[in-house]
Amino acid sequence: SALRPRTVVDRAAMGFALFGVSAPVFWLGLMFLLIFWQRLGILPGTGYVPFRSDPAEWLGHMIMPWVVLALLYAAFYARMVRANLIETMGEDYIRTARAKGLSERVVVGKHGLRASLTPVVTMFGIDFATLLGGAVITETVFNLPGIGAWVVGSVFSGDLPAVLGVVVMASFFVALLSLVVDIVYAYLDPRVRYT
Repeated sequence: SALRPRTVVDRAAMGFALFGVSAPVFWLGLMFLLIFWQRLGILPGTGYVPFRSDPAEWLGHMIMPWVVLALLYAAFYARMVRANLIETMGEDYIRTARAKGLSERVVVGKHGLRASLTPVVTMFGIDFATLLGGAVITETVFNLPGIGAWVVGSVFSGDLPAVLGVVVMASFFVALLSLVVDIVYAYLDPRVRYT
């Protein structure tokens, strides 16, 4: 999409991404259940089967929640990478790389995409916290017994240690992802060096 903007493929991909960004998680989950479970009957519906009892059934029950939860973020990142890559491909160093005779694959992959991914890496670190919130809704729609359902039940029953445990765990992973984002920055942008 970024390399051939305003084409039919670009408009279709960005239209699908706009749909993914705009659709609420709970509505998307209900639509997936309606289409793939009730109408087509190709995926199992709500509920949970432990991995040890039947791995294939477990996978069947987890596909829809994974896709529903990932669609919002994948669409948002696709739009962000496209916009950053369009901007980056007009820079002077991209023209210089092409003038040196580098292949288009190297110019786009090593120079263009690498430079345009730094804002996406930042957003990935920030989105991890909101991913936990989306998981609570997704677990509720698909009737999955996960951390989200457990913490909601703990809030309603007044189980403070359980709520605190989830908050501390989520805070730890947000801090860990911030460290990972900083390390990935040093890899993506050669101007960033840590001493």
